[in-house]
Amino acid sequence: MSESNGKRLRVTLVRSTNGRLASHKACVRGLGLRRMNHTVEVEDTPCTRGMVNKVSYMLRVEEIDNAA
Repeated sequence: MSESNGKRLRVTLVRSTNGRLASHKACVRGLGLRRMNHTVEVEDTPCTRGMVNKVSYMLRVEEIDNAA
């Protein structure tokens, strides 16, 4: 798959997944987040945007422009 305009998102888990819906936990794991304050960079695609939007109350998100 091709990158979408070289954009990436830096996503940090800032709230615990304890006691959350199974589908929300699955979104967090799908983004590659494993524990509190863990940060990952993911491609900015409609799929990842959907996961981020679903659990946005548990995340801190920053847009990164990789125009190198």
